[in-house]
Amino acid sequence: MNDGGQRRYGPLGRALVIIPTYNEAENIEPIVSRVRAAVPEADILVADDNSPDGTGKIADELSAEDDQVHVLHRKGKEGLGAAYLAGFRWGVDNGYGVLVEMDADGSHQPEELPRLLTALKGADLVLGSRWVPGGRVVNWPKSRELLSRGGSTYSRLLLGVPIRDVTGGFRAFRKETLEGLGLDDVASQGYCFQVDLARRAVEAGFHVVEVPITFVERELGDSKMSRDIVVEALWRVTAWGVGARAGKIIGRKPF
Repeated sequence: MNDGGQRRYGPLGRALVIIPTYNEAENIEPIVSRVRAAVPEADILVADDNSPDGTGKIADELSAEDDQVHVLHRKGKEGLGAAYLAGFRWGVDNGYGVLVEMDADGSHQPEELPRLLTALKGADLVLGSRWVPGGRVVNWPKSRELLSRGGSTYSRLLLGVPIRDVTGGFRAFRKETLEGLGLDDVASQGYCFQVDLARRAVEAGFHVVEVPITFVERELGDSKMSRDIVVEALWRVTAWGVGARAGKIIGRKPF
C-alpha cells in the first residue's frame, strides 16, 4: 500500500455523504439530521431502492425542506454495491470532490465524519475501522464479531491487502480515487463490494488510511446481512486471491 510519501494533496472540494436505503423508514430522518449537524457543509444523497415501506417518500420530504439533501430513486432492490456505484456517478456528475459511504441504520456514527474528512486531507481513501486500536463495536454478539474479524483477516491474508478492516463500509473517497478504480467492471455486492474497492485502491497504488470508529448495532429495522451475502463474499475473495497468485506464477520469468 502506498504510504503517501511526500505527495501533495489538493483541496478536498465539496463533500457528498451517500446513504443507500431499503426499508429504512424508521432510521432515515434521524440519520439525515445527525449528518447535517455533524458536517453542515456536506450534502447528502439518499439512494433509495424503491423501498416498499415509504423510505423514499420520507427522503423526498426531507429534500423538500433542505436543499442540501438529495434523493436518487432507483427502480428496485439491486444491492448495496449497485446503490453506491449509482451514488458515486451522481456525485461525480454533480461536481463533488469527496464521496462518502455511510449506512442508514445508525451503525456508523455521523459524529465521526469530521475525523474521516480530516484524514482525507492527506490520503486518497480513508476507511473507518473497527479493528485498529481505538476502534470498537457495540451491541454485537460474539458470533457476529468473529464473522466480521474473520472475514477481514481472510481477505487481508489471501489478497495481500494491508488493511485491518477491509469489509467496513464507512469510507471517504477523493473523486480522483474513485475515477482510478475501474468502477465500470465492478459487479460485487455486500461485504465483497467493500473488499473489492479496497483491493482495487491498494493495487492502484493509492494511499489508504484507517481511522478508528465505534460501530453500533442497529436498534430499529431489520439487518440486510444474509447467508447469500456471506457466500458471495467468500467465493469472490477466494477467486480474486487464487487468480492473483496464478497470475504471478504465470508471469514469473524463468531463472
